[in-house]
Amino acid sequence: MEFLKNQKTVITLANSGKKVTIGHSLLNGEIYAPASKSSMQRACAAALLRKGITNIHNPGISNDDQAALSIIESLGANVIYDGQKIIVESTGVNPTLSADGTGNINCGESGLSIRMFAPIVALSNHPVFIQGKGSLANRPMDFFDEVLPQLGVTISSNGGKLPLKVQGPLIPANIDIDGSLSSQFLTGLLMAYATVFNIRENESGVDLSAETISITVHNLKSKPYIDLTLHIMTAFGLIVPENRNYESFIFYRSKINFPNTTLDYTVEGDWSGAAFLLVAGSIAGNITVKGLDVFSTQADKKILEALQDSGCSLSINEKEIIIRGKSNMAGLKAFHFNATDCPDLFPPLVALAACCEGTSIIEGVSRLAHKESNRGLTLQEEFAKMGVVITLQDNLMLVQGSKSIKAAKVHSRHDHRIAMACAVAALVAEGDTIIEEADAINKSYPNFYHHLEQLGARVS
Repeated sequence: MEFLKNQKTVITLANSGKKVTIGHSLLNGEIYAPASKSSMQRACAAALLRKGITNIHNPGISNDDQAALSIIESLGANVIYDGQKIIVESTGVNPTLSADGTGNINCGESGLSIRMFAPIVALSNHPVFIQGKGSLANRPMDFFDEVLPQLGVTISSNGGKLPLKVQGPLIPANIDIDGSLSSQFLTGLLMAYATVFNIRENESGVDLSAETISITVHNLKSKPYIDLTLHIMTAFGLIVPENRNYESFIFYRSKINFPNTTLDYTVEGDWSGAAFLLVAGSIAGNITVKGLDVFSTQADKKILEALQDSGCSLSINEKEIIIRGKSNMAGLKAFHFNATDCPDLFPPLVALAACCEGTSIIEGVSRLAHKESNRGLTLQEEFAKMGVVITLQDNLMLVQGSKSIKAAKVHSRHDHRIAMACAVAALVAEGDTIIEEADAINKSYPNFYHHLEQLGARVS
């Protein structure tokens, strides 16, 4: 517990108010990337389903990470904070029930948690309410209403939105799902199927006479995140389906004995958060980012391609990435990048494109509508305040590079990635940029401003 308490102390100092001011700065030094919340949240779910004891090393401390830990506690796991690791003791999905026999989980503002844990919650034959807050309360959840009833799950929602009431047990079946909106629901289904289709561990009384069962997926986006899911399922000893070109996932009935030995899992560094650091280095100084796995399946590792295409000087090693920024942005050139499979890169890519000569083109705008904000419009409006012209054209975003970024008062729109994108651009603005509702970063990267300070940024 002391580890997280100490981390939260740092967060409080860095984000002491809702407004943060970033001044023109020259960066220099080394920094460790934050823990990946994509890896951390999946590890929490896998630790719950694996049963037994799991040590999670390098745990994330973001709001979304805390939401995932809270969820598995509500679903029966015992979570112990021990120095710089978290111990999860689990006997499977056994929701804590209130006096009326119902369970309750709260996903906070985590889109991954709501989509991933809904099928996992459905492994229980007890009714469980799924809650959320902030922008998550307004996001569409229609796919739950459409798919889960096909698996024997009773579900009710608030007109396709939260709160949800889910009651299983989930019975795996051959189904077709639409993967165009998000890969996160598929992640939850894969983990749930793996649990029920394990003959030894299926104690729900579900009749599974079929030897194989499949999930067929149409127009799957963010394929690298499914690679991450399958990688973590393998690491935790869950049944892993055969992946047929991301169009179908075939489960073969099997028997897995979860060993009594304790499993150790280390959460990898976060390419999503590190993308902002790498862009910051490319436009405002020379920095070294440590703690990233260059062989990671994380989709946002593709930020390296955009940086290289923009003419940034990179040295990529197994343990660190050295980035030598261009002086006063001179020499950075416009780039063309397809972000369909990595939509979280749009904000740092916009900050990079704003500092390039010419007009950069980013594909995949359709993936931005249902984020913490409508990120396409939000990026266009907030960066306009800094003198950057962004045009939205069907599925394309065109960003005109600016020779002079203006200092301005901008607003995060309660979106962590918008706050960080504005902060990065502010490093090269002439004057002080004020970010309102700057504490939105706590959702994914609570120490972001503190890390910028460590690299030499003027933050107040």
